[in-house]
This record gives sequence, structure tokens and C-alpha cells, in this order.
Amino acid sequence: MGLLVDGQWQDKWYDTKKSGGSFERDVASFRNWITADGSAGPSGDAGFKAETGRYHLYVSYACPWAHRALVFRMLKGLTDHIGVSVVHPNMLSEGWELSDDWDGATGDTLFGLDYLRQVYLKDTPDMTGHVTVPLLWDKVQGRIVSNESSEIIRMFNSAFNDLTGNTDDYWPEDLRAAIAPINDRIYNTVNNGVYRSGFATTQEAYDAAVHPLFDSLDWLEDILSRNRYLMGDRMTEADWRLWTTLVRFDNVYHTHFKCNRAFIRDYPNLWGFTRELYQWQTQDGAIADTVNMDHIVQHYHYSHETVNPYRIIPINPNPDFDLAHGRG
Repeated sequence: MGLLVDGQWQDKWYDTKKSGGSFERDVASFRNWITADGSAGPSGDAGFKAETGRYHLYVSYACPWAHRALVFRMLKGLTDHIGVSVVHPNMLSEGWELSDDWDGATGDTLFGLDYLRQVYLKDTPDMTGHVTVPLLWDKVQGRIVSNESSEIIRMFNSAFNDLTGNTDDYWPEDLRAAIAPINDRIYNTVNNGVYRSGFATTQEAYDAAVHPLFDSLDWLEDILSRNRYLMGDRMTEADWRLWTTLVRFDNVYHTHFKCNRAFIRDYPNLWGFTRELYQWQTQDGAIADTVNMDHIVQHYHYSHETVNPYRIIPINPNPDFDLAHGRG
């Protein structure tokens, strides 16, 4: 994984000793907002106006957090407005690499740099912190807008509406109070729960993560047995924030992260929901085009030496996401 310390790269994995064997995720450090008129958002500086061609997104196809941003870029008709660079699936001693020698990896189409950390250092030469995706870059100011996926998708949800004419709203004001606790539980026990299970270095830490994970999957299965989407008949950001974990679960988290009480395809409603969102069509194309299972499987099994020291890529199941979903 590695991190920057005072602008210098150090090849270090997450330190779980200080947390009793538990994995603790860093808080994103760049929190500006793109807005329609360039006014300040809920955090950070003003000056990031929604403009076509101004912003560039760095992502990994493997990463569920970056996947959120790719999904919303497509849902909101932004593929012609925001450029993308896709990192190499292997994240080794140099961190995320911007090479193009793997199918689907683009290299750095903006600067031609070799490593994602170099993009971070263009903004903050003495940066201390982990180098993560997604990363949203402002080409006009030459600085990072944000590396917080939950906020990037909300920018994409509304800031560019006047440019695109796409007013689909996945964070509707009348549902925000109801969405918040759903998001919180899904983030803590599912999105991050699979990582806390997989990166645990003590039995106690693993048990503290994996049981709430499956309790929440049971809870979500019940919700989806009664509703088409998590908030009823209206699709919201909560559905997509959950989905990027579900679509990876059977091929990666079940075995690699030891989340193996059940597969997602063992839950009839969660499995149908996963297939419905995978099959979703937008004005910019199919959401399925944002899923690169080759990158997903390669990244997790090859990059996480502490979990898979021999870097053996398993044969894996082959769930058919194109089966009729039966959800309406």
C-alpha cells in the first residue's frame, strides 16, 4: 500500500497493532466541492465551478470507492465532460501505478506520470498520508478537488445538471434524513466491514467485523424482500454505495477476505438487486461497462501480500450478472 511522509514515499502496510488487530481506514484529506456556480460547498474552498473538460478523475477498476465515482459519472451523463485515467490493477511497493501494460489500464492520460503519488505531490509537495482513489483533479487551478468518494458522487449528482440537462436525483432532499442512517450502517458494516474482516490480524478483530457484516446482509435482504430499492421504489445513492461492494463479494470478499458464511447469490433479493443494477442502462451506456472483474480479481489477490503471500490468483466462481433479475 505505502504512504507519503513529508512528501517522501514509504512502502508501509496499514498498522493494525495500535488498534488491537483492527483495520482503521484513513479519513480523506482533500474535501473541496465542485458546485454549479463555483461557490464553496459544505467543506473546502470556493472556486471549483462545474465546467465541461475542466476536471479529471483518477480511478481503479478494482476499488469499490472509485467505482462509485465511475458509476455516477455514467448515471449523470458526464463521460464527455470529465476525463478518466485508470491505474494498473497491481498495487505493489510503489503504490498505484499509472502504467498501461494491462488491458483496461490507461496510464496517466493527463500528465503522463508514472505513479499516482506524483499527482498528489503536484498539489501538496510535502504531503503526509495514503495515496488513494478516486482522485478528482482540477485542470484550471492545478490542484486536487477531492479524494472522498461519497462527496464526489454528490457533486456529480447535481453540480453539472445545467450543462448536461440530466436532472436525475440520487440524493433527493426529501429522503436525505432517511438515507443517512442506511448509508452509515452500510458503510460501517458492509462497505468497510469486508475490509475490516479481511485485514484483521487478530481473531477478535475479525469476529468483531464479520458478524456485523452478515447481520447487515440479513437486514438488507429483508428490506429488499419488501422494496425494490433501499428507499422503496426510488433509486438513490444508498443503492449504488451498497452495490459496488455486492458486485465484488462472491469473487473476492467471500474467499480473499474470509467473508464466507454465504455468497451474495445465496440471498435471493440481494442477488436480484445486484443483477438489476449491473444491467442498468444510462444515456452514456451500460453500468456493466464500469465493472472490470479481471482488474478486481487481479488487484485483491496479487496486491495484498499480507493476505495472500504467494499471490496465487484463484479460479473463482463465475456468477452470471446478466441473468434476468426479476425485480419489477
